[in-house]
Amino acid sequence: MIFWGRLAIKGMGDQKGDLMKKIIVRGAAAVVALLLLFILWPAKIDPVAYTPPEGPGFTGVYATNEALLEAETIPLQFSQGPEDVAVDASGRIYGGLHDGRIVRILMDSTQEVFATIEGGRPLGLHFDAAGNLIVADAWKGLLSFDTEGAMTVLSTEEGGVPFAFADDLDIASDGKIYFSDASFTYNQPDYRLDLLEARGNGRLLVFDPATGETTKLLGNLYFANGIALSQNEDFVLVNETGRYRVTRYWLKGEKAGTSDIFIDNLPGFPDGISANRKGTFWLAIPSPRNPKMDGLHPKPWAKALVSKLPTFLQPSAIHMGLVIALDEEGQVIRTLQDPRGDNVYMITSAEQVGDMLYLGSLEAPQVARVMVGD
Repeated sequence: MIFWGRLAIKGMGDQKGDLMKKIIVRGAAAVVALLLLFILWPAKIDPVAYTPPEGPGFTGVYATNEALLEAETIPLQFSQGPEDVAVDASGRIYGGLHDGRIVRILMDSTQEVFATIEGGRPLGLHFDAAGNLIVADAWKGLLSFDTEGAMTVLSTEEGGVPFAFADDLDIASDGKIYFSDASFTYNQPDYRLDLLEARGNGRLLVFDPATGETTKLLGNLYFANGIALSQNEDFVLVNETGRYRVTRYWLKGEKAGTSDIFIDNLPGFPDGISANRKGTFWLAIPSPRNPKMDGLHPKPWAKALVSKLPTFLQPSAIHMGLVIALDEEGQVIRTLQDPRGDNVYMITSAEQVGDMLYLGSLEAPQVARVMVGD
């Protein structure tokens, strides 16, 4: 009995061992099959190789400081993500939110909805000479809102190519609106894909209210983003987020119609840029450079694989607050930082009004402001 019992136990043990082996083999086969399916599944992008220069880091003119820890923050009651901010003649603050609403913060800190863009995502904001709020909306194009919040569509395409990602703008004294289409291929939710692909899908454009015409000034830009005019309006700047640089397009003088690099090899991704029209540009950096992204860029095959991953597994912004002040020669004057993003983070716009700098963010549920002097 003991002998047969031992045989029975041994037989049961062998059966369990065989079953475990089968489970392991089948599990491994399923993993291999899923891996092959992942590899063979078409990529979301058509990437090209790009070898970024070694970043400057946070030394020298970019040395770490904590100036933005002193910034005042104004929590928003409606949604979040005021990517750009604008201040009207009465001192009221405006910001465009994720859900398509444009919030207005009154002088007594009361908040209200100024306008709602159904199905839109308002990004760049700027007031024209008549007090209309001009908006670059990622989905709806270039828009104008009168003082009552009534909307007029100004432009939605150039040369038969619709805007896929109207982003930022500035307005000249003659009323012309200079603006960017970050990518005519990818929409705002897929901005990571455009950066990974590393192709020149962006455009610098100008809209003339007198004629209603939209003209392309520059193409082949690597994620065309922030826009700012110089003090004398002899050139306009456009940020190329995907190349860590700011490009200058000449509007007047011997170089009119040509472009060059204003500043290159920045320590992070340039987003919004504005001019105080006194010789200073404020450049918003939502994130320092991501070593994972830089490491991927020379390998198109790796970028193709990463594009198939869920967004949360792709290289993302690093928590930090950073604004860079530049003179009209492209030299760094100063930086304002929150190294860990404890107070302000993912800054996508910086607009000076008087001695105050107003800060917007693509993700934060707040508007911030900090004293910078006149």
